Amino acid sequence: MNTTAGTLSLQDKLNILADAAKYDVACTSSGSDRRGRKGFLGNASAAGICHSFASDGRCISLLKILLSNECIFNCRYCLNRSDNDRPRATFTPEEICTLVVEFYRRNYIEGLFLSSGVVKSPSYTMELMYQTIYLLRTRYRFNGYIHAKAIPGAPEDLIMKTGFLVDRMSVNIELPSRDSLKLLAPHKSPENLIRPMRQIQQGITGHRLAIGKDPQMERASWIQYLPHTIFKDNPYKKLGSGKQLPGLFAATDSSSSFVPAGQSTQMIIGASGETDLELLSVTQRLYQQYDLKRVFFSAYVPLNEDAALPDIHTAPPLLREHRLYQADWLLRYYGFHSGELLSKERPNFNIMIDPKCDWALRHLEQFPVEIQYASYAQLLRVPGIGVKSARRIVQARRHSSLTFEHLKKMRVVLKRAQYFITCGGKMLHRIPIEEDFITRRLTCDNSGKNWEISHPETYRQLSLFDDFHIDGDVTVEDSVKTFSGQM
Repeated sequence: MNTTAGTLSLQDKLNILADAAKYDVACTSSGSDRRGRKGFLGNASAAGICHSFASDGRCISLLKILLSNECIFNCRYCLNRSDNDRPRATFTPEEICTLVVEFYRRNYIEGLFLSSGVVKSPSYTMELMYQTIYLLRTRYRFNGYIHAKAIPGAPEDLIMKTGFLVDRMSVNIELPSRDSLKLLAPHKSPENLIRPMRQIQQGITGHRLAIGKDPQMERASWIQYLPHTIFKDNPYKKLGSGKQLPGLFAATDSSSSFVPAGQSTQMIIGASGETDLELLSVTQRLYQQYDLKRVFFSAYVPLNEDAALPDIHTAPPLLREHRLYQADWLLRYYGFHSGELLSKERPNFNIMIDPKCDWALRHLEQFPVEIQYASYAQLLRVPGIGVKSARRIVQARRHSSLTFEHLKKMRVVLKRAQYFITCGGKMLHRIPIEEDFITRRLTCDNSGKNWEISHPETYRQLSLFDDFHIDGDVTVEDSVKTFSGQM
């Protein structure tokens, strides 16, 4: 049923539009460090009702809603496609501002993640989003974290004006290939999706140069110690990048920065037939060409019956999504390239083990490595050794020889690392360096965790009105208590 928005209360709209936003996962808040300001409400220093994570691991809360779930387009995979017969609603800018401020004052949220279906036209929708964010920043003096979606096809000036008000922007490419877009979202084209992404990148670069910063977004500090990363070995890197200019506006207030937390995007996993290699190759190119801060993956949840889509009863590929996130981590922080992790001969990960283990098992000629002499880059490629434990090893071995007991205290995960390292020339146990044997052992160790990730009951996102298996419907009294802060 397509309900007229004017007949709905604010609570009705919130029920519809908060639930409709839960399939968009690109909403972490790392990268923005704006502090509180006198006379303003909120700050973005701790900002990442969805749970998100800041760059330092803190769990934070964002109000994640759609401005509208009406849409003129008919993407086959989307719950809000124009053909679907479902309740429709659209917030006014004032209504969203009221929700954000009231929820912030009740300490429910620390920021806003705002997306929308395309109402009437991309220009009209982007104008509504801009008005909403402008009101929040000016009339309501909201200083907290805001992440907004850029609507492909919207005028450049609207995207630019919005970029100066928000912390992060994103343009979802949704599907990684032209063929997939043609099949599942025929009104979309790669060029139309990439155009606002390029515009945001150019805006970020120009503003960073104007205030005397490096044109490229900051990355993890330890990346500089790795000889080959996707950011250093970048064929798309512009001439002169890596250098700082004097900065014509070095004293500019940081609050006027253009998209200071960078931009992100999202790809749907499992709606089309791409391999992990294709997905990871697109991910690497997006980081290199558009200097994205994050690429998110969303396991396709069958919502629509359509011959071009997986069967409606197909379970979401959650374990595959998890492996792609782990592989993305290896690209950004461990110095791996997509072509190292996968190949045309083996285009998909073994989902029963993590991607670093999968890579190590296919390169057993490089193992075992001697803990006492391996370089920092080599240590990072050992399964079970992370960034912090690798740093501790490098620092500690300057003073004494290390043992497996030392490694355990350094938080090395020996149940994985034991197959790939030696201490003083000896392995922890007498283990054959043989792919099938190690694969069986690692698969057995991971079976419990793999089940938890892939089990459908664990795939449930928090909602303002979820019952979480409580018998009976949510009553009007319960809803009132939720809004009044009594629950």
